[in-house]
Amino acid sequence: MTNSADEPSTGSSSSFPVVGRREKGYQRAAVDAFLGRARRAFEEEAEGISAADIRAASFPLVRGGYQIVAVDAALARVEEAFAQRERAMAVAARGASAWVGQARSEAQVILEHLSRPQGHRFARTGLLTFGYRIDEVDHVAKRIVRFLRDGDELSAEQVRQTAFRMQRRGYREEQVDALLDATIDVLLAIR
Repeated sequence: MTNSADEPSTGSSSSFPVVGRREKGYQRAAVDAFLGRARRAFEEEAEGISAADIRAASFPLVRGGYQIVAVDAALARVEEAFAQRERAMAVAARGASAWVGQARSEAQVILEHLSRPQGHRFARTGLLTFGYRIDEVDHVAKRIVRFLRDGDELSAEQVRQTAFRMQRRGYREEQVDALLDATIDVLLAIR
């Protein structure tokens, strides 16, 4: 059997389950290269890859690629490992109180942003363009507020898996995504 461009070049067995030839999954070579780079950075304690970089990783979709759910679950575990290491390094350098203070400050910024009136928490797209559905984003925003203000349960995985349908004049995706990323940073900081 010969390797195609979307298969790992190592010739070893697949790291993740592979979808059928007619289904699309993450390009295997891209996933393997990224995770190899992340592994080396983690083991060597080298800079260049952070928990945020792991969260932002994206891969081309190809037929016969790696199963998306399996790769995303692995990326979540890798992100958490990087976040724990970053927290340990920051606590060692600046102390636990500085780390907690920073997390509280970030949580306060999120709360202030989400205290805006429902339907007006983020900028909207233009009249003819699509954005995230406002009611769905506002529902998630309420869950985040309840977590930060009242201590309700919320996990980084729940925030990572959040998906919104689209609507005309919806919330701008990049603003919502940035707030979700900031929320995940706070969740990982306080674990």
